[in-house]
Amino acid sequence: MSSIAVAILNWNGLHHLKEFLPSVVINSAEANIYLIDNGSTDNAVEWVKQTYPVVSIVALDANYGFCEGYNKGLSSLSEEFFILLNSDVEVTAGWLIPLQQLLTSNANIAACQPKLLDYKNKTAFEYAGGAGGFIDYLGVPFCKGRILQSLEEDKGQYNTPMPIHWASGAAIMIRSSLFKQVGGFDSRFFAHMEEIDLCWRLRIMGFQIYSCPQSIVYHLGGGTLNKSNPRKTFLNVRNNLMMLSKNLPASKSWRILFQKLLFDGLAGIVFLFQGKWKDTLAIIKGHFAFYTMGKPKKEHGANESGKMEAYLMHKQYSIVYKYYRSHIKFFQDLPV
Repeated sequence: MSSIAVAILNWNGLHHLKEFLPSVVINSAEANIYLIDNGSTDNAVEWVKQTYPVVSIVALDANYGFCEGYNKGLSSLSEEFFILLNSDVEVTAGWLIPLQQLLTSNANIAACQPKLLDYKNKTAFEYAGGAGGFIDYLGVPFCKGRILQSLEEDKGQYNTPMPIHWASGAAIMIRSSLFKQVGGFDSRFFAHMEEIDLCWRLRIMGFQIYSCPQSIVYHLGGGTLNKSNPRKTFLNVRNNLMMLSKNLPASKSWRILFQKLLFDGLAGIVFLFQGKWKDTLAIIKGHFAFYTMGKPKKEHGANESGKMEAYLMHKQYSIVYKYYRSHIKFFQDLPV
C-alpha cells in the first residue's frame, strides 16, 4: 500500500476535474488518489467514478468548506503522508518523489510544498504559493516569487529548498500524524489563510515547513473566489485577525493586533476611494465577526516560548511598506 494519499477537495468542480485530474492520475502512480466531495450537485462524483475508477471517492453530505471538508475527508485515511491538492492544479512527472524524499530525510520537517507556477503563464510564479510562503510582522502573507500583486518570472532563482513560514494549501504535503495531532485545520476559518494558521501552529510546536522547488506544479488559481471578491476580502480580514490572536506570543499580541486593525482601516479607505465600497464593507464585517468570536481556543502543544520562537522567524517589517515606499517587488531584494 502506498504511503502517500493525494486528496483533492471538490465542490461542484467538474469543469476543473475534467481539465486537471488526468495529469494527477498519470503522474501519481506512487500514491493513492482520493476525491473528497463536499456534497456536489454537478455530477462530478459520477463522472470520476466512470472515468477514473482508480480514484477513491470520499463523499461528504454537505459543503463543509475547505477546512472542515478536509478535516472530515482525511479522518479515515491512514497513509503516512497527505498531499492536499486543489482541483485546479496540473502536476508534472515525478512531482511526488522530491516531496516525499524531503520529509523522509528530516523528521523535523512537518510539511512542504512544491514550486507553484502559473497554469496560464508557465514561466511565472503563481499567486497562491510561489516558491514558498512568508508573513510579515502584521501577518500579511507574501511568497518567494510573489510580493503583493507583483509576480516574478521563474529563472531558477528560488531553486534551493529552505525553511518557509507556510506552505500553500493549493499543494502541500504534510505528515498525516501531525495533521491529526494538531486537529487539522481550524474549521472556524471555513476557507482562506487556514494553511498559514496550520503551518504556524506546527512551527510553534518546534517543527519546520519547507519549500521543495524540485517538485513543480501549475496552479490555475481563483477557482473558488476571485482575488477581488468581497467575500474573500471578508474571510481574509477575519481569518487574519483570528490567526494573529491565536498564534502571537502574549507580549506581542495586543500591540500587533491594534496595528493590524489600523492597517485594515486604511485599506478600507483606499478601497472606498477606488469605488470598491463592497470591499470596504467586507473589512468592517470582518472586524465585527472577529470581535464576536470570543477568545481563541487553546492549541495543542502551544506555549509562550514556542510562540515567541516562531514569531521571531517572521520578517520584522511591513511588506506593504517595503513594496510601496521602498519599491521592492522581488523577494530576493528584501532584507534578510
